[in-house]
Parts: sequence; C-alpha cells; structure tokens
Amino acid sequence: MGHAAVARIQYAASIMCADLANLEGSIAEVEAAGADVLHVDVLDGRFSPSMPLGLETIRRMRDVTSLPFDAHVMTTDNELFVTEMLELGAESVTFHVETTLHVDRLIGLARSAGAKVGVALNPATSLSVLEFVLPLVDSVCLMLINPGYATNASEQQVPYAAEKVSRLRGLVDEQGLATAVQVDGRVSFATVPGLVRAGATSLVLGSTSLFSKDGSLAENRARLDACVAAGGGTR
Repeated sequence: MGHAAVARIQYAASIMCADLANLEGSIAEVEAAGADVLHVDVLDGRFSPSMPLGLETIRRMRDVTSLPFDAHVMTTDNELFVTEMLELGAESVTFHVETTLHVDRLIGLARSAGAKVGVALNPATSLSVLEFVLPLVDSVCLMLINPGYATNASEQQVPYAAEKVSRLRGLVDEQGLATAVQVDGRVSFATVPGLVRAGATSLVLGSTSLFSKDGSLAENRARLDACVAAGGGTR
C-alpha cells in the first residue's frame, strides 16, 4: 500500500562502497553526484563480520567534506561508538536496538548533543520494539539484508522487505509523525521503485545503485532519479 503524499526521497551514499584507497576523491564524486548525506557504517567486526572503516578514518573524512554524516552504528558496544560519532560531529546517529540495553538513554545522548537520532532494526526484528520510541526518533533504518554480509553477491533482500516498509509507513502516518523511513541493504535500481511505493523516504545507496560498476556516479544518479519517480517519489 503506497502513501498519499508525494515524498521527497533522501539519497544517503554508503561510503564504504566507494574506493577506500581514494576516499577523498570518492567523497568529492559523491558530492558532485548530489547525495544528501554520507552514510557512514561503523562496524566493530563483532556485531557483523565486517569492519570497513576505522574511527580515525571517519575522523579524517570530516576534514574533507561538508556533507552531513549519517552514522550507522552496528556494534556490540553502542554507547561507546555513538558517543564517538557525536564527538566528531555527526549530524545524525543511528544505532541498533538489538545490541542496546538502554535505547532511551542513547536517544537522549544524541538529542543532548544536538544531533538527529535514529534506531535501526535487523530484518527479523519486529516493529513492536518501536512502540514507545517511534515519536522520539527522527528516523528508523530497516535493514533489508543481514548486516555485514553485503560482500556476498548472492545475498538478497529478505522477501518481506516491502511489507515491513509498508507497515512502518503505516505506523508513522497513523501517529502523524515526520519520521524518516530509511532502507538499507540491496537498495538497487530494481528494488527502489517498490521500496518508495511502500513508503521509504531515505535510501542507503551502495554497490547495487549509486556505486554500481555499470555506470559513473553521475549516470547512476540519473538512473536512480528515474527509479524514484517510477515509485511515485520525487527529488
């Protein structure tokens, strides 16, 4: 079921999908391609079997771009990494509920730092965990693949991806909230129209879309715009 109003879709460029040996150049290309934010995955190698960016690398990235940081913390010690992201000035911090003992506390930490805050849910995590915090967050990030397994080319979006997005959109709309519905994981040219139609408003773009090897970033951006329009969204 789609949503009534035409939504402006945010492009969050997943920087771990860029050329990690040439980050400064890659970030400049992302800026030129018109991304809204840099989606910065913070992984500890324990929450998932991936650890593409270290804290010092992320700090250095702050020196070479004015794009807002959308930090996605996927760790077992979320308070440590959320605090680190807030200290380096990330404009938005999202953390996973599955590894957070005190979700409300971390929301408060981000708020007191003047940052936007989001919670992220693994594919199999129920939306019911949002019952009391949905009005307190700026965004909810729905993982549509299991975090950290994106390097496995055969990893597909979970079959209930669009259904989960649609249900979250329903919760947001029922409560009259402006919460962004972010989707992450195999957000591809093929899946974008359906995800936008289901109610996604923020797309985390990686190797199957903005960073696709089939085109330049500028070409991929133009193709994305067409996919968003096909889903009833706007840029």
